[in-house]
Amino acid sequence: MAEPIRIANCSGFYGDRMSAAAEMVEGGPIDVLTGDWLAELTMLILARTRERRPGGGYARSFVRQMEQVMGACVDGDIKVVSNAGGLDPRGCAEAVAEVADRLGLAPRIACVDGDDLMSRLDPDGADAVTLRSFTTGEPMVDTAKLITANAYLGGWGIAEALRRGADIVVTGRVTDAAVACGPAAWHHDWAIDDWDALAGAVAAGHVIECGTQATGGNYSFFTEVDGMARTGFPWAEIASDGSSVIGKHEGTGGAVTVGTVTAQLLYEIDAPGYLGPDVTTRFDTIRLTQAGPDRVLMDSVRGEPPPPTLKVATNELGGYRSEINVGLTGLDIEAKAALVHEAFWRACPHDPGDYAKVTERVVRTDKADPATNEEATAVWRLSVFDHDEDRLGRTLSDAMNELALATIPGMFSPGSAARPRAFGVYRPATVPAAVVPQYVTFLDGECTVVDPVPPTDEPVAPIPSPSPPARDRDWGPSSPSPLGRMLGTRSGDKGGNANLGVFARSTDAFEWLDGFLSTDRLRELLPEAGPLRVDRHRLPNIWSLNFVIHGLLGDGVAASDRQDPQAKSLGEWLRARVVDVPEALLGNSEHAPRDTKVSS
Repeated sequence: MAEPIRIANCSGFYGDRMSAAAEMVEGGPIDVLTGDWLAELTMLILARTRERRPGGGYARSFVRQMEQVMGACVDGDIKVVSNAGGLDPRGCAEAVAEVADRLGLAPRIACVDGDDLMSRLDPDGADAVTLRSFTTGEPMVDTAKLITANAYLGGWGIAEALRRGADIVVTGRVTDAAVACGPAAWHHDWAIDDWDALAGAVAAGHVIECGTQATGGNYSFFTEVDGMARTGFPWAEIASDGSSVIGKHEGTGGAVTVGTVTAQLLYEIDAPGYLGPDVTTRFDTIRLTQAGPDRVLMDSVRGEPPPPTLKVATNELGGYRSEINVGLTGLDIEAKAALVHEAFWRACPHDPGDYAKVTERVVRTDKADPATNEEATAVWRLSVFDHDEDRLGRTLSDAMNELALATIPGMFSPGSAARPRAFGVYRPATVPAAVVPQYVTFLDGECTVVDPVPPTDEPVAPIPSPSPPARDRDWGPSSPSPLGRMLGTRSGDKGGNANLGVFARSTDAFEWLDGFLSTDRLRELLPEAGPLRVDRHRLPNIWSLNFVIHGLLGDGVAASDRQDPQAKSLGEWLRARVVDVPEALLGNSEHAPRDTKVSS
């Protein structure tokens, strides 16, 4: 039985801390250096970059990081696995090879691709594939406008590259967890149907994929965590049975606690059966234990066969958008907003209905009896979307200029961006997994094909779901309090949907949360969700609920007109809402929230 493999993360997104790779390689022992450079929006950014600059289809920051650490990785036999290849894994691998040559090093470099389906969308092609809408299941008939279409591959291509002696593996669009699951499967020589072990590795990969979000970053209870000015990156030590210990290097900022790990487990998930190309991971079976300072044991994870389809991220150019902000200061805020609206559309040569989409809102950031100019100011925000760039820009700014001296008192425009900006539309799709093999190519010429995980008819043992508790418990006296005084959250985007995880820190607090926060109550507390479909999922093992709010983000991050288009702050909004909370859960009693729980 092999020893656990320690997989370290050095990137949670394209643009993360440049020094993180060196920090992880030099800060303590690791076996694999990896990270996540890709997001749905990143694929659109890389496509736009490649249009402007040949060779711009991969994350160049990864190549610069390799220049910093490649020598130490080679000397220390540290494998490197990166999805920074984006839309051009081969180009990224060749750029890394150029760095190696400059440094006088000779690592064996492989790239993994097969995810890019753009060349296979022609229905008359020999290897054509048909994409189906992720939401409706209907065929996507209009694919001519797509500029990216990438299937989410799993970790078996990575495992095969490592098995054949790769020192550095560069991939295209694999799942965020695959860069951890692949090395673990290689190291422990797992079979393709070792579902529980694979599921444990996927859960570990999910925890560390966003870097410092597992060590205190984006954490609701950040005031309890030391060293947040320079939070350390995490690692996962994955054992042969798929259990793992999540930790970080000694002396780095932040913390690894059951709370920080719980929060990250809730990030950007849907139903408790977390679908992936290698395994379906049952998040409702995960058990967490504080195993020591900055060490959390994650075990008991159950896995099931993966679905017969792969998720596909597609992007198309949606057109152009312009935004104008007008400051509304002092008294008569609503009257000022009404006048700006009327005067602007009289000055504009087009009516609102002439554009593809127009949204207006008054953002009430003003306060009564304001102590500063900023506290006196609300904002009228106009967002205009259209396919014709010429109808935006100067057309809108010229109309706004006419209002400058002719309408409301105190007229000014904070942070306006009337200049048109291109935006993309994200459309999730599916494709049969059986038609998307992975191609492992070494720069020295060796090539191999990794077949998709075959479908299985094996029966899946039902996993019992804990019953909701009785609702007749007497909680005693209650007091108005922000929900966030006792509950934490983690929220984010899932295409056009938003996910909102809510977690408690004691069994009693979860029992109250479970009975209190229904979908109807969530709609009351977050009126934006009022007209939308909301799914509620229970994760009692980690004292959590997960909500999926369908359509909150419209056509995805790049096309959303919300102030927070990725719903990152959605959970903190919920925590700020004041409700009646049992005093026993707020006081210094045995029921007070803790961050060192042991789930059972």
